[in-house]
Amino acid sequence: MQGDDDRPFHLGFEEAPRHFESASQKARVWTESWVERYLFCPNCGTAPVIKLANNNRAADFACAACAEEFELKSQKGRFSRKVIDGAYEPLAAKLAARTNPNFILLNYDPRLLAVTNVLLVPRHFFTPALIEKRKPLAPTARRAGWVGCNILIDKLPTAGRIVLVDQGKVRARSEVLAAWSSTLFLRDLSLNARGWLMDVMDVVEAFGGREFTLAEAYGFEGRLSRLYPGNRNVRAKIRQQLQVLRDQGLLEFLGEGRYRATAATAS
Repeated sequence: MQGDDDRPFHLGFEEAPRHFESASQKARVWTESWVERYLFCPNCGTAPVIKLANNNRAADFACAACAEEFELKSQKGRFSRKVIDGAYEPLAAKLAARTNPNFILLNYDPRLLAVTNVLLVPRHFFTPALIEKRKPLAPTARRAGWVGCNILIDKLPTAGRIVLVDQGKVRARSEVLAAWSSTLFLRDLSLNARGWLMDVMDVVEAFGGREFTLAEAYGFEGRLSRLYPGNRNVRAKIRQQLQVLRDQGLLEFLGEGRYRATAATAS
């Protein structure tokens, strides 16, 4: 495979060192080596990204040019609606401080020794609503009382799931960079403002890419009211968020209260 800049972009893994006997150890070596060898930074385009020290709890990889950090999650087959992550409290603190890393969600086929799917999730799409707190470990567990978390990827809007590889097909580098840059404005928003915008993105996606009216968007007022019980003017908030999406090029305003999602937000 060739990227936009004609650098080779391979999906195959190198053979894992023989001293790694377990399947999980081999998979970790395969996937980390692949990312370090081939993945470019979706924020600035620099390639490759750099593997951080194994004891670095903040992230797994970083871009030497723009300092974006990435956490790698990999497994056989596609991820379901949840991705298991680490401790809950540190991630919640990172979200509040806006220091959480971006995510690389990688699927692989151990028989073919190859990458099958790669999704990139920009860190500015993470809100408390996407972090599910797990039950504390039992008193008999080695880490009794430890509380982990899940990332609810099914709650991510389409714009927050940037496809790099889909069933072995590599997406053009220019498209990945454009998709990434189109939502960077979210980094300037508070957690609450980002939450509102992503919930309205979810409303937009419910129309499946077809044209919809403001009145139809108001049909989600009840659901949004339950999410934000303290807001007594939900319709005005819906209008406001639609305007933000329009101003950022993620939504087309067709006139007379009619809208249509652009390619970045259409499901």
